[in-house]
Amino acid sequence: MSLDKKVQTHLLHWLKQQTKMQKSALRYAVLIGFFSAIVIIMQAALLATILQKLIIEKQGFGSVTHYLLLFIGTLLLRALFTYLRAKINFTIGVKIRQQIRQLLLNRIETLGPAYLQNSGSSSTLIVEQVDKLQDFYANYLPQMRLAMIIPILIVVAILPFNWAAAIILLATAPLIPIFMILVGMGAADVNRRNFKALAHLSGHFLDRLKGLKTIRLFNQGAAQTVAITAAAEDFRQKTVQVLKLAFLSSAVLEFFTSIAIAVVAVYFGFSYLGEFHFGASFLESDHNLNGGIISLFSGFFALILAPEFFQPLRDLGTFYHAKAEAVAAADNIENFLTATQNATKNSSGSTESKAGTEKLDHPLDSIVADHLSVLSTDQKPLVGPLSFNLQAPFNLAIIGTSGEGKSSIFNALLGFLPYQGSLKINGIELRDLDLTAWQQQLSWIGQNPYLLNATVRQNILLAKPDATQSELDAVIDRAQLTEVIAKLPDGLDTNVGENAVRLSIGQAQRIAIARAMLKPCQLLLLDEPTASLDKATIAEIPLHDIAVNSITITHQIEDNLEQFSAIWQLKNSQILPLTTLQNGVKTDNLDNLNNLGNLDNLHNLDNKGSTC
Repeated sequence: MSLDKKVQTHLLHWLKQQTKMQKSALRYAVLIGFFSAIVIIMQAALLATILQKLIIEKQGFGSVTHYLLLFIGTLLLRALFTYLRAKINFTIGVKIRQQIRQLLLNRIETLGPAYLQNSGSSSTLIVEQVDKLQDFYANYLPQMRLAMIIPILIVVAILPFNWAAAIILLATAPLIPIFMILVGMGAADVNRRNFKALAHLSGHFLDRLKGLKTIRLFNQGAAQTVAITAAAEDFRQKTVQVLKLAFLSSAVLEFFTSIAIAVVAVYFGFSYLGEFHFGASFLESDHNLNGGIISLFSGFFALILAPEFFQPLRDLGTFYHAKAEAVAAADNIENFLTATQNATKNSSGSTESKAGTEKLDHPLDSIVADHLSVLSTDQKPLVGPLSFNLQAPFNLAIIGTSGEGKSSIFNALLGFLPYQGSLKINGIELRDLDLTAWQQQLSWIGQNPYLLNATVRQNILLAKPDATQSELDAVIDRAQLTEVIAKLPDGLDTNVGENAVRLSIGQAQRIAIARAMLKPCQLLLLDEPTASLDKATIAEIPLHDIAVNSITITHQIEDNLEQFSAIWQLKNSQILPLTTLQNGVKTDNLDNLNNLGNLDNLHNLDNKGSTC
């Protein structure tokens, strides 16, 4: 689907809105370009004067020495202005890109990890597509203003000496912008399709790279190679289309520019041959030694400035593909920001710009939900409506088959997913809480904990950078890490590698547990934190001593019943409270807790620390 004119106008307006913080720098860039144009006119006048005196007036070389020195001075001044303008323009592009990239990162941070399903497409958006805005802000936008100023300035300079040359330049100038408009009609669509193909290729390749072991196990390498090759070929074809447009536009711009300059040259040629007797303006008499014949000065002056007249328009045409790229990139960026704005809206319609400011003024004492429905990032219900009442202290276990919404409840408590209904912490609606302050009261351990590509020490200290060595030793001991660290080549200073490649999943889980132990928290969220650990190790790790209150998603509940004050089954968007050993339920009813189909008759039983 192509971008219509209205959409392109909207995207251009959005792109220009991002320059608000750099308006002063843009003015400076344009001002320096204006002064550079004045220097160019001075160069043309000096060079034409030198030729007039040497060729027509037959003066000696010594008489033009001071003109030559001035000419060299203008060359140096022009180089200085060019350098300053390029530096300012580049800085403008860098700062605006940083601003837009920060806007995207802030939005992603607000959405949380629940949103990031395709990291390949997200990285393409943040890196590749934001980088495509550089030429628009650094080159096209300043040049668009100079393309309107410099040609007018040059025509004003030529007009007093030869009005015919000025009219020829003005008459041929519209050819370039007309062609730019014709090319631009399809360029944005071609670039947009190119970006989408790149995003698809990036996401497709990263997904297959992550699942390489599985692909090889099922002997699907050849089939996936064909799929990646097809995606790469699609991207190649769309890239070639972009290059075709770029080369075509450059060639046609050079053609029209050459034709226009040639017309000016032909006019002066016929004038010097005596065929044309018009065009001389009121200042021509200062240099005209032969009455009605146009002087060499005015001819050279106009011919030298003719390429400079078209140069800003040619540069604008060269950078016009940058506009098309920017519009295509802005389409994806603005669509992302608009789409994700809905994901950050609460039930009353407010967005993250009106984030809560309330903070907990005392320790966690209750979590109460009333008709709570957790929503996906695109506002579709994931689980609910649920109603429950957790009173501190509690150690709650949640069981249920995959896809029932257990992790969705966690993401809602973490503030990473929107919800409808009510979810109150200490009587304060979660959406009214200061999210950052609330998250500082939480600790989370998952099945596949994320470890930085850093040392074991740095990964543990991430929870508390100023922890003492005794505190560090204590959590290492409690997390059963002592023997693991002793076997590592550099002990605590061993680098775990990217994606903790130098560690087993179980070792990585223990490091994550030690990290959580180092962080004081009001509520501990555990998502199968010991799935890769043996039963003996699990029994030695005091997970529920980390925090007074904890919620655990688990499938190993039969061996740890005494740790939980309540057990809930999540099934068909309903919470079915089960009992623990303290309630006297027969052991054989709990032996098959992983077989959740047998648990329908165990609800409505009393359970300690919670009501539903």
